[in-house]
Amino acid sequence: MIQKAPAPASAPVRTGIVGLSARSGWAPHSHLPALTRLPGYDLRALAASTPESARAAGEKYGIPHAYGSAAELAADPDVDLVVVSVRVPLHREVILAALGAGKHVLSEWPLGNGLAEAEELAAAAARAGVRTFAGLQARSAPAVRHVRDLVADGFVGEVLSTSLIASGRRWGPTFEPGGGYLLDKDNGGTMLTIPFGHTVDALAMVLGEFTEVSATTATRRPLVREEGSGRAASMTVEDQIAVSGRLASGAVASAHFRGGLSRGTDFHWEINGTDGDLVVTGDHGHLQQARLRVRGARGGTDAALAELPVPERYFDVPELDGLRGEAAYNVGVQYAHVLRDLHEGTGTVPDFAHAARRQRLLDAIERAAATGTRVTL
Repeated sequence: MIQKAPAPASAPVRTGIVGLSARSGWAPHSHLPALTRLPGYDLRALAASTPESARAAGEKYGIPHAYGSAAELAADPDVDLVVVSVRVPLHREVILAALGAGKHVLSEWPLGNGLAEAEELAAAAARAGVRTFAGLQARSAPAVRHVRDLVADGFVGEVLSTSLIASGRRWGPTFEPGGGYLLDKDNGGTMLTIPFGHTVDALAMVLGEFTEVSATTATRRPLVREEGSGRAASMTVEDQIAVSGRLASGAVASAHFRGGLSRGTDFHWEINGTDGDLVVTGDHGHLQQARLRVRGARGGTDAALAELPVPERYFDVPELDGLRGEAAYNVGVQYAHVLRDLHEGTGTVPDFAHAARRQRLLDAIERAAATGTRVTL
């Protein structure tokens, strides 16, 4: 793929965010605090759903260019990088506008509403010859990178198996006001695509890709209620996802996500090997946001698990120290890596081609669940 030459190291990356609202949402709680702390970015523009809401956001955050549409932002010659922070059904329109304008694009995960859209967008990005980035920031978490290196350095020996159980946090008995779109499977923002997708991407980074999957899924709560009002709403999203399969190394893998939160285990990931074991625990199954603890043991089976604190070298973006423990931290680490990729021509952050491959895995899981068969990847 032909890439644009990286910008000079001294040139700030002029950035525009589509979906930055003055009211609330993911962008002001994650993208905004990350970008405003990192040198090398110049947040120049935003786009919102209407000109009025765009003006309100521009005034609130002190951003000079505020647009009522993604197409207007993409056409701004003062924008180098378009950040897509809107609901999944809108990703395609916004991304195609940005690619058509020759802009670099960072899109939140999932890339598209289903596999066909993801593959279309990856192909469009390859034709455009720009840099693209997928917001799979669980792999940026210091604890996840620590576990990756422990495995690579032989802490557990040969990996025999891995097992994971997690709570999806949302998709339980209640939903947040304004979160009704997450209940409709056709909208593409599901427990499978969001927390499971982020988490399985990190698992694959640490242990390797799946080569085959079997799956069982179910919607056990077809009727849920809005928090506060008690209003009933239908849910078509699967709130139980159980996947088993084999990794490229031959290791056996299993993962079970449950909707809502549990009174017992909300995140528990084991990696079992010939020489030792690793255990990662957390407060919920959104690995890209969770607070994580790493323990391990080597030698005989009577060796007790011991704390394996994440070394300080993994907190390698000092400008983000004030965000430690917050969801914005991993987003900020990914932005720091994006900056390096743009300036140095490296490829450390997943691109749209990677995102399409990841959505192919999710599609295989859905096909395995629908047919009751093992699907080879």
